[in-house]
Amino acid sequence: MTILFEERSSDSPYIETVMQGYTACDGASVRPAESCWHMVFVREHGRFHPLVVGPLTTAGVAHYGEGAEILWIKFKLGAFMPHLPARAFLDTEAALPGAARQSFWLKSSTWQSPTYETVETFVDRLVRDEVLVRDPVVHAALQEQPPALSPRALRHRFLQATGLSQNHIGQVERAQRAAAFLRQGRSILDTVEEAGYFDQPHLTRALKRWVGHTPAQIARQGRPASVAAPVE
Repeated sequence: MTILFEERSSDSPYIETVMQGYTACDGASVRPAESCWHMVFVREHGRFHPLVVGPLTTAGVAHYGEGAEILWIKFKLGAFMPHLPARAFLDTEAALPGAARQSFWLKSSTWQSPTYETVETFVDRLVRDEVLVRDPVVHAALQEQPPALSPRALRHRFLQATGLSQNHIGQVERAQRAAAFLRQGRSILDTVEEAGYFDQPHLTRALKRWVGHTPAQIARQGRPASVAAPVE
């Protein structure tokens, strides 16, 4: 299938990226593993679907219907909603109850659906109302600034804030780096060395698990474009 979309970064310490898109036809596409969680707002055939989408622990297949307008808010690792723990939403999504045509209920309050341009204002309100918080320990650990915590305590903080272990997140990030190297035109053997894999079979297993394609398939994709082509 084809998805037309645009993506932007954000200055918010809680937001990784913001995307909006439109599904041009029915279909399915391979999607990679994703360590971050999302809030997703879908408008399809006059209906409004607000969703919380948890981290995706392996690559898989995403299915979409034609004519859906979608807004994705990807939250940074360490940002989470304590009343909706990420570990409860691994590899799944939860519908938020609707309050009106373009609004929904979240933690006993009514929230208006944001637009591509007003996401930061929406997230700022989540933070002010203490619906969304950020764990500085997780952020520091991911910046290779390990806090003075025991391994057990650090693991607990990661599971609470992200639903995943730090090791799992690191494996996904390494596979993403390797895929980026291949799309930039680097050879498979150079990618093995630069991304720190033992050998080519190790790289292949990792990319199939976390990205959903073999190294050769990723190398043929070239650089990502703003329009996703149908997956063969």
